[in-house]
Amino acid sequence: MNILLILAVVFGTLVLVRLANVAAIASKLSGENEEAEQESANRWNSIGMLTFLIVGLITMFYLINAYAPLMLPVSASEHGVAIDELMNINWIVLFITFLITQILLFFFAFKYKFNKNRRSFYFHDNNKLEAIWTVIPTIVLASLIVTGLQEWNDITNKSDKMEGLKIQIYAKQFDFTARYAGDDKNLARTNFRLINDVNPLGVDSLDKYAADDIISKELVMPKGAEIELVINSRDVIHSVYLPHFRVQMNAVPGMTTRFSFKPTMTTAEMQKETKNPKFEYVMLCNKVCGVAHYNMKMPVRVVEMAEYQEWLKAQPLVFPVAGESTAGASTATAEASATMTSGTN
Repeated sequence: MNILLILAVVFGTLVLVRLANVAAIASKLSGENEEAEQESANRWNSIGMLTFLIVGLITMFYLINAYAPLMLPVSASEHGVAIDELMNINWIVLFITFLITQILLFFFAFKYKFNKNRRSFYFHDNNKLEAIWTVIPTIVLASLIVTGLQEWNDITNKSDKMEGLKIQIYAKQFDFTARYAGDDKNLARTNFRLINDVNPLGVDSLDKYAADDIISKELVMPKGAEIELVINSRDVIHSVYLPHFRVQMNAVPGMTTRFSFKPTMTTAEMQKETKNPKFEYVMLCNKVCGVAHYNMKMPVRVVEMAEYQEWLKAQPLVFPVAGESTAGASTATAEASATMTSGTN
């Protein structure tokens, strides 16, 4: 259907162009004055400009209204409320600027079409006008940038002070794996040299915090708890993107990145908010990380604390038998000691 619509628009445009050419040839054959012909063309072009402005604005407002339900719902995190407020300010500034500039652009094209009886006024410069169109945009843009930086600093400063649940998000082509700290509240060290079929995250089995680490293919978080995401990548740059929580942080090979936040709405509450009983949170990779990038996602749930604790008890340990090492772990750990990562504790 979309292809047919595009073809219709293309062929319709070609027909209009051809009709305009035929009209020009007919005008010449009829002996019409070239100056009158040019005046007529200018008049129709100016009318076309004004028509385009009106139709374009009507279409824009219609599409904004039609697609509004597809926008993100209210933020499900504490810091996301401030981010939404900042984004709304940006959109208001952009929208006002767009309307003013586009209306003036097309209206002037209509009003000031060529007229042989009108002469333009030439002036070399106007310092006042140049100061206005330089200073005002500078103030507006600087205000937006400074406000954005302040908001980002507030978010990261709060993250640094949080002492929440530690959850490692381990990214690789083309999926995510979550690792939860157990009762000791600490994640064991990891090292790429320890990665194998039974230890896909390369967790050091000899680390004292390893015994109670939990692994999951679903991200489940308790409402109201401080969450610290510890983010790693095995292969290429990915992105941990939780749009409903206004969270995004790159997963970079060879280093650990972090993001802390506090979920404020359970999945059930968001289903009521959106009036969509099938609504589910999701984690996405929004870096083009390979051919199956579009399919790289992880289901996310936010539940009450009691439900979270019950869910956590049912999840498998990274090393299912307490004290048991994966085959060859001790040897591999000794070989890897020089490059052992310590950032996940």
